[in-house]
Amino acid sequence: MALSIVGTDKDGRPIQAIDIASAVLNARILTFGAALQDLRMAGVAHPLVLGLSDPGDYLANPSYLGAIVGRVANRIAMGRAIIGGHTYELDKNEEGRTTLHGGKNGTSHRNWTVVEHDTSSVELRDVLPDGHMGFPGRLTVDTTYRIVDDAISVAIIAQCDRATFCSFAPHFYFNLDGRADIADHRLQIEADHFIPVDDRLWPISGPEPVDGTPFDFRIAKPVPPSIDHHLCLSPEVTELRPIAILQASKLRLDLHSTEPGLQIYGGAGLAIEGLGLNGRDYGSNSGIALEPHRWIDAPNWPWRRQAELRPGERYEARHTFRFETA
Repeated sequence: MALSIVGTDKDGRPIQAIDIASAVLNARILTFGAALQDLRMAGVAHPLVLGLSDPGDYLANPSYLGAIVGRVANRIAMGRAIIGGHTYELDKNEEGRTTLHGGKNGTSHRNWTVVEHDTSSVELRDVLPDGHMGFPGRLTVDTTYRIVDDAISVAIIAQCDRATFCSFAPHFYFNLDGRADIADHRLQIEADHFIPVDDRLWPISGPEPVDGTPFDFRIAKPVPPSIDHHLCLSPEVTELRPIAILQASKLRLDLHSTEPGLQIYGGAGLAIEGLGLNGRDYGSNSGIALEPHRWIDAPNWPWRRQAELRPGERYEARHTFRFETA
């Protein structure tokens, strides 16, 4: 077990790194953004995720590498949410018209606190004050990373003292073969619907069948380079169940989650020069982000109840990423 100070945030608070491991996997977690900075597997020469070598670079991190994003993951069109008959104007951090991943100072860009840790797990906490990024309510969120054998799990639990919206997501980018891009990766997803979006990536309708579209991953296939879309797994939160398989070369990732939706981003916009793990460049399509969470833009659509969080209720999302070699 190791916990060390690896930098400071803009307020001079220490950024800590926590190493957790099993005999198969070892990971480094940062308090800033509650980010998964690095993940390695015994017998595999390269990292399994994209990460920034210098913890100080997470203060910017425009691609959200490894972070826990929220209080609402993905996009809220027009940066506006109606709760209890009141319209809340939110931080519009994407082109001045969209709230992306909770706003410019969402949980991905805040320094969390270590609650407890041991050799195989760490619990981190952030407290978002009432009015933070325009959202109502003082929200307390806990994220627990745990490694058991060949799997790393992420549990996110939150409560709020006022009615609000809440939908966190782990924003991990995976590259399973260590190559410059993910061209040789194959993806399979247990989703028969997707949400169509416009050129702003705002939904234009409710879920549509994936049949005959590029978003039918029910049989494994290569990842389209330009994909940045939301697939619908179920109408509600469920028990932990398998939702996706990513495979490349001799390595396979099985993703289990409780969440009703999965955002897939093929990393087309990545342009990180020399700052990656081992000094690597992360160019276009160098990793795929698999982001399980509540359906996109929930405050503006009939599925808003997925992301509503009321006083006395408990938000809970659980994910497991299991790796195996062929």
